[in-house]
Amino acid sequence: MSVYYYEAEQFLPIDISKAWDFFSDAKNLSVITPPEMDFKILTDLDNKAVYKGMLIDYTVKPMLGIPVHWQTEIFEVDKPVRFADRQLKGPYKIWEHTHTFLEKDNGVLMRDHVKYELPFGLIGRITHSIIVKKKIEQIFSYRKEVLKKLFIDHGNNIN
Repeated sequence: MSVYYYEAEQFLPIDISKAWDFFSDAKNLSVITPPEMDFKILTDLDNKAVYKGMLIDYTVKPMLGIPVHWQTEIFEVDKPVRFADRQLKGPYKIWEHTHTFLEKDNGVLMRDHVKYELPFGLIGRITHSIIVKKKIEQIFSYRKEVLKKLFIDHGNNIN
């Protein structure tokens, strides 16, 4: 069993309520996911804020353009400082993603903490070292650039 962890953080010059409103709105996942992953939300969200127990179904093409059905559950909500989701159905054996927001220096320090495990034992570990680790780094690097453009380069004009 190989459990992996990935952490990222980014300072955004916005207030915590604006950060919460953006990141807790599942529709914005498609904005911050690389376009080649063809991220599509299947659940009718009805503009609902995240809540404990919320289920979100979507498709994503993480590798080789092959669509994968993914379902996550929001299992922790502490507005406006933290929420966490976990995969119930999808490509990982374990996927837990915690989003935290800390007010700091007239802005917000946003942190992502991901705990994940791949299936298939040795094959999963090899796949992780060759493909998956780099893919996760690329996804968060893309996210960081998009957030920079949205909230820093454009004077944080996102409503």
